[in-house]
Amino acid sequence: MIRGGAGFAVVSTAAFAVWALGSSWFVRLGGEAGMYAGCCVVFILLSGVVLRPMLNWRGTLGQFYRFFFTAFLAYAIAWCAGWFLLGMGLGEWLGSLVGCTAFTAVMAATLHGWRVMLPSALMMFVLHSAGYFAGAHVCYTSLHSVMSELAWGALYGLGFGAGIGFAFARMQRS
Repeated sequence: MIRGGAGFAVVSTAAFAVWALGSSWFVRLGGEAGMYAGCCVVFILLSGVVLRPMLNWRGTLGQFYRFFFTAFLAYAIAWCAGWFLLGMGLGEWLGSLVGCTAFTAVMAATLHGWRVMLPSALMMFVLHSAGYFAGAHVCYTSLHSVMSELAWGALYGLGFGAGIGFAFARMQRS
């Protein structure tokens, strides 16, 4: 959990930098959807370097990226559906629950961890939500600066990464 949290905090801070430093640039290049796509690319590319060593992975780096891309895409689609349907507040909670469950389901299918899928998804939801909402609190109760947006990324990554680390460990042991 520590390794996942610390590593994914770095990954997430880099991904949130796309928003914090490049949001005005993305206005001309696909708007909000383009910016989210840019963040997603950073998440996926850096995750292979940070998260793959946490697994007893016999596959290639390319196979890891295929797995992680599928899991993260399932998470992102589910999270965005909650957000766009219900907005701030309830939409964020629903997105966190459904997104973490989708991510964990892809992980369980890949790592043959169905037996521990439910506790893994629950822990990922709790840790992800703690990081996401702590980061949002820091960002929106401060001056909403580049630094507060990067802090949100770090806290979000810390929580989500700890959840991923927990699920990786549980599923590999099961």
